[in-house]
Order: sequence, then C-alpha cells, then structure tokens
Amino acid sequence: MKRASLVLEDGNITMKHTLRSHQSAVSFVAWSPDNTKLLTCGNGEVLKLWDVQTGTCKHTFGNPGFVVSSCAWFPDSEQFVCGSSDPEKGICMWDCEGNEIKAWRGTRMPKVLDLAVTPDGEYLISIFSVSEIRILNLLTNAERVISEEHQITSLSVSGDAKFLIVNLNSEEIHMWDVAGKWAKPLKYKGHKQSKYVIRSCFGGMDSTFIASGSENSQVYIWNRGSPIPIEVLVGHSMTVNCVSWNPKRPQMLASASDDQTIRIWGPSHLKKAA
Repeated sequence: MKRASLVLEDGNITMKHTLRSHQSAVSFVAWSPDNTKLLTCGNGEVLKLWDVQTGTCKHTFGNPGFVVSSCAWFPDSEQFVCGSSDPEKGICMWDCEGNEIKAWRGTRMPKVLDLAVTPDGEYLISIFSVSEIRILNLLTNAERVISEEHQITSLSVSGDAKFLIVNLNSEEIHMWDVAGKWAKPLKYKGHKQSKYVIRSCFGGMDSTFIASGSENSQVYIWNRGSPIPIEVLVGHSMTVNCVSWNPKRPQMLASASDDQTIRIWGPSHLKKAA
C-alpha cells in the first residue's frame, strides 16, 4: 500500500517520497522535533521509523497486532514513547535503534487514548480510561492524576511546557497547569462537540492562543486568558476534526475537515499575497 509524503518548498507542494511498507491504513504519523525522522503506524499494525531525507524505513517496532493509539517524541529526537489501547502493551519508550528503554504495562494498566511529552522532556502526560489525565515526572517518578467528569477526546501541550489542554465531549476545553498548582482548570466554550473526536492546539507567540475544530464546520480561537472565543473562522462545510498552528509562523493555522479539504488561515495580507 502506497503512502505519500508531501513537503512545502518555496510555496509549492511537491512529492518528495512515497513510503511503501504498511499493509493497512495508516492511522498515526509524527515528525521528530529536528524534522529528520517520521513515525507512522497502521491500524492494528507495527510502528515504523522513517528517514525523511532518503525515504527509507530505518526500523520496525512491535509485532503484528500491536495496536498503537498515539506516539510522542522526546525533544532530542532520539527517543520516543507510544501508547496502546491494549492494556498488556501499555506505554513503551524506545530509542531510534530499536532498543526498549522503559515500559509501563500490565493487567492493571488502563488503555492509553492519547499521550504527549512536554517540550522540555520532563513530563509524560497520558489520557487513560476515557476521562483520566496522568502526569508523570520522568525525573522523579512522581505521578499526578486529574479526573475529568466527561470523556476526553484529545490532548495538547503548550510550547513552554507549562500547560495542557484537553477537549471534552461536553463542549468544553479545559486547560490545566502541568506543575499541579491549580485546583480547577480554566475552561473555554463556544465550539460544538458531542459526537466526534475534535482536536485543539496551542499557538501564536508564546502559545498565547488556543484553537479548536468544531462539529458546526467552524474553527474557534481563544486568547488563553478568556473563556469566550475571540475569532470564529468560517469556510469549511462539514465537521472540522483537527487544527494545527504553524510552529515557525505564529500567524498561520491549518484546519482539516470531513469536507475533504485542508485550509490554511492567516492575516488578510497573507491571503492576498497567496
């Protein structure tokens, strides 16, 4: 089965490599922080590590049937973790040579729905059992659990490693501090989410803003300090599943929708230039 990789060069999208190896649909992809490697995983299939420059598969992790729900890189781009919806597989930490460094697994281990590593590499944050956020300090092994009342559909961490946000199917986004000083989260409302997985993200200079997709085909943007959206972007015709803020251009945002389009948003002068 062919899988294509696209990159942007001088404003033009060109085909760089076709990555051939997966035997089923590809369900997850993650760039390394240094942009030299790519992690991919198929549904109910093994995890693969690719060299972006050459397009070759450097290593295959796990065995057939190894169900990966999400992956996250450490900031050195030499190690990563992956979580499984199979409790017996749990969470595994590997290096790029294929060596398992550490694992958290066992019959009492709940299934992992999503996970992230803070940009400073100090914390591993996981979504367990639908509504639990577990924050593990990798230096001290200290663990903290936050229980939400509603189902969590996604997790995102701020660029300064101080905050995390989760989307809930109660039509709220909650922001918690990673260090554990807050008793209650900051809450953001306005978007629509009750049936589908909707993903949000931090963005802008110093992760000042939060953006989210919505089931009403719009993109919502909040200032981190206010629960009311400061901007609603109209353009898609169906549910917006995911948004991603450009890490190099803080005024540029991408959104992906069920209408089979990906839209790039920016200031009006950027739109005219395009």
